[in-house]
Amino acid sequence: MSRKGSAEGSDRFEYLQTLVTEFQDTDSEEAKEQVLANLANFAYDPKNYDYLRDLQVTDLFLDMLTEDNENFVEFGMGGLCNLSMAPEFRDFILQNDGINLITNCLSSRNEETVLSAITILMNLNTTDSRSEITQPGVLHCMLRFSLSESPRLKNLASVFLQDCCSEEQVAQAEQQMKGQQQTALGIPLPKD
Repeated sequence: MSRKGSAEGSDRFEYLQTLVTEFQDTDSEEAKEQVLANLANFAYDPKNYDYLRDLQVTDLFLDMLTEDNENFVEFGMGGLCNLSMAPEFRDFILQNDGINLITNCLSSRNEETVLSAITILMNLNTTDSRSEITQPGVLHCMLRFSLSESPRLKNLASVFLQDCCSEEQVAQAEQQMKGQQQTALGIPLPKD
């Protein structure tokens, strides 16, 4: 029985390694998008965590956050979203400028990317990272998202404000925003 599990694990590692190699070797943006989408899906299953760590897939996902191709960013965010609940990956993301890279994605025009960014920030929220995750620019952004017409964006931003921030932080951010044209992180506000 352990042999079968070992063979299955070996096959899985080889398949993931093939995907990473294909991503590195191909010049086709479409092929890279497909590989990233597959890797992001594999990041959902904890059985793959050791393989993804060994293949440095978290680095690959983080690297995608600064790409011009919006699909690269979306799939990189999706992969990080799937990995960020695991303490090992959460810590890696935090140690590699992840909060900055992820907060920059809050200004994406792609709603999936923004939803992943909010989710990842919630997953990265620790005692040590809280002050960076709940900095005023992020709070202003979440307050604006909480006014969104998109139910998913509105609800997730509200959960972020409720779970990651103190009432005092939210009240202070609301006070700072009063009477100002809001453009935090480059995202236009809904009209009143």
